[in-house]
Amino acid sequence: MPEYRRILLDGAAVETVRDGDELVAGDGRRVKADEARHLPPVVPSKVIAVHLNHRSRVEEFQIGLPGTPTYFHKPTSALNSHQGAIVRPEGCKWLNYEGEVAIVIGRTARNIAPAEAGRYIAGYTVANDYGLHDFRDTDAGSMLRVKGSDTLCPLGPGLVTDWDFRGKRLRTYVNGEVVQDGSTDEMTWDMHYLVADIARTITLYPGDVLLSGTPANSRPVEPGDVVEVEVEGLGRLTNHIVTGPTAIRTDVGAQPTESEEVLSTALGGDWEFRGIRPPRR
Repeated sequence: MPEYRRILLDGAAVETVRDGDELVAGDGRRVKADEARHLPPVVPSKVIAVHLNHRSRVEEFQIGLPGTPTYFHKPTSALNSHQGAIVRPEGCKWLNYEGEVAIVIGRTARNIAPAEAGRYIAGYTVANDYGLHDFRDTDAGSMLRVKGSDTLCPLGPGLVTDWDFRGKRLRTYVNGEVVQDGSTDEMTWDMHYLVADIARTITLYPGDVLLSGTPANSRPVEPGDVVEVEVEGLGRLTNHIVTGPTAIRTDVGAQPTESEEVLSTALGGDWEFRGIRPPRR
């Protein structure tokens, strides 16, 4: 399956093709993949994410799904790349990983049937839909700061074409330990359904990204942690967590909170155990 990566090469953004352990630019220049400075593999006009899709995540939250998917938006300013730093702002505590598969649009799509959707998909990449739950109390309706703060949408390492999303394993690791282990087969709505659903009213352009949902066991991470998301056939997206250089301003806007809603969501939706918290690692 062809894999395309965008990297910085001699100071310019360059699209390359993976050839084993090397990345090859159109002019023949080669660079070792593990030495390249990666960029997000695509440049989307928008990033749209489904709220809940994996059955294990729904069961973890002890809720029922609606009859159709619901979505939120991650601004393009949140984009990040393979090996990029994920910033947890100073004063915030509840930054969670969410390993996912990202759908990349290849052709302008509007008002298409699910059976047609595959023809409008360029390929797939790995995503980590980080959530800054400290702002969940004030942004629950939009998820704007929760999911859209700077650096919280890493994609990569590459765009893989001709990949069949069915029956693929998805794992997330924190410091080498498996913390999420799921499959695309546990998705309630598959990739083609999600594309067709959004395209009913929102035109999707080449490069646009749809995030398809995460399995159970999203949990908080700390500065210094290394988080990796591995999807069978798509590769492994690696990032590390850092503390932001400045604190959240206190002279404007909502402040980070630590309510039962914040804690229960960050620690896995343990609704019947509110007030009884597992020890933080």
